[in-house]
Amino acid sequence: MRKNVLGTAGTAFGTACVTVLALGLATAPATAAPSATTTRGSGWEPAPSTPWDVPAGERCAFPVHGEPIVDEVVRRELPPPAEGVTRTAYKGDLVVRVTNKETGAHYDADVSGTALVDAYASGAQFWRVLGPVLVGVGDGNLARGLYVVDGAYTIGISPTGTKTVAGPAVRTDSLCARID
Repeated sequence: MRKNVLGTAGTAFGTACVTVLALGLATAPATAAPSATTTRGSGWEPAPSTPWDVPAGERCAFPVHGEPIVDEVVRRELPPPAEGVTRTAYKGDLVVRVTNKETGAHYDADVSGTALVDAYASGAQFWRVLGPVLVGVGDGNLARGLYVVDGAYTIGISPTGTKTVAGPAVRTDSLCARID
């Protein structure tokens, strides 16, 4: 797992809350005790991921279950860059066990990347990412699937959920292929 260090708010990156990004599922995080990564009074708070399920055909040809097995993710709200935009930084270790619900085959995906996320009133989001995050794609510039995307890149998410991954250094690893 990677340890991540954030700079000042203007250049901050944080761990991507991958379940929300990847699957477009509920955004309400589970409640958890503060992790060792949280510094009292620092403005960082726990941002745990919840287990999730995706039906067959939505991302992979088979139903998939995801569950964090290491989750030290914290988030920090930053000053908004414009009216109607919220900006949040995420950081911390995250390993998600992704399981083929038909066969039981699983893969433990280290998705301990960092992200700075702008969320717009329209429902659109723009992510600046460094390192690996879990991305589920229905519509977008990657084929339908479930991926660990790694490198230095951005992810644009339209109000309808279309995802566009772009950047100078992007690698993808298909989790559907790993657990087929």
